[in-house]
Amino acid sequence: LTGTSREQRAFQYVLAHAIPGDPHHILQTFDQWCYHCEHLSCVGPDKGRIVERVLLERAPLRVLELGTYCGYGTVLLAQGLPPGARLYTIEGDPRHAAVAEKVIRLAGFSEQTVELIVGPSEEVIPCLREKHGLVNANLVFMDHWKRSYLRDLRLLESHQLLAEGATILADNVLFPGAPHFLQYAKTCGKYHCRVHRASLEY
Repeated sequence: LTGTSREQRAFQYVLAHAIPGDPHHILQTFDQWCYHCEHLSCVGPDKGRIVERVLLERAPLRVLELGTYCGYGTVLLAQGLPPGARLYTIEGDPRHAAVAEKVIRLAGFSEQTVELIVGPSEEVIPCLREKHGLVNANLVFMDHWKRSYLRDLRLLESHQLLAEGATILADNVLFPGAPHFLQYAKTCGKYHCRVHRASLEY
């Protein structure tokens, strides 16, 4: 009825209430909106703590995010990067990408730190090295279409885009679920798997 999407309404709220250049406060403001106004499928604070812990443990210099959505996960990842690190984030929906771009820049992250790439992941991944300069990723955060998880993991493998000892962090593998991805990760012999128990966002 308003002529604007949920994502745009959430951004307007963040714009009005969050402190520019303060990533933590921007995430908190998103959380307030999602708890009290409208639900968005952002990572949220509960699962966000798992992401923060992995970032702290791994200190990755090259991070790839599949599924930018509104930029919540991107800001969460970017604020935990070690100095000199770079984050590449891919979003297939141009409308979501337009909101995410504003959120990322509002949080204070430049294009040198966070590069937002708009396009289907299956088309972008093969071009990451030549077109965007990503030699390989130390950490991959998957939070896009669950049915694309396995396909995109295999694309990353076939294009040698995973650094030795890379960490793949995949959201919602149990619900709504990515059973083929989970089976492959557990049985292919390339990965050590761990399932983090968490509640659904908000």
